[in-house]
Amino acid sequence: MEAQGDFQERVVAINRVAKVVKGGRRFSFSALVVAGSGSGEVGMGTGKASEVPEAIGKASRIAKKSMKTMALKEGRTIPHEVIGRFGAAKVILIPAAPGTGVIAGGPVRAVLETVGIKDILTKCVGTRNPHNAVRATLNGLEQLMTQSNVAKG
Repeated sequence: MEAQGDFQERVVAINRVAKVVKGGRRFSFSALVVAGSGSGEVGMGTGKASEVPEAIGKASRIAKKSMKTMALKEGRTIPHEVIGRFGAAKVILIPAAPGTGVIAGGPVRAVLETVGIKDILTKCVGTRNPHNAVRATLNGLEQLMTQSNVAKG
């Protein structure tokens, strides 16, 4: 996790990908990065390049551009239980009492910690593919509503 300015960045996955050409295989690297402010904003990005640091750099720039604000309760947990879905991935997010900590697996944990959530229970069902797990978590966080949002709506 690197803090640049007021953003936290987490490299969730790095994958070596191959393009088959006439002379054999050309290898490049794909990176999945999650960036967040630690106070309710988060974004994800993917980048591909011939070298790992370049791929991470591209992904982090894209993640910062795609930032979205999420509704948090007391700045430490989520207001209500929610299920995020993307593809076959399903992530169940349950609010937790103070002192519980972030109970989550790798990709889901990266997203929740960069958002700034400190107490939450999660379960990833269906697939543990990092890309889909991150997207399902973001989908769940986008569904969150505070009491004031519900009153307006």
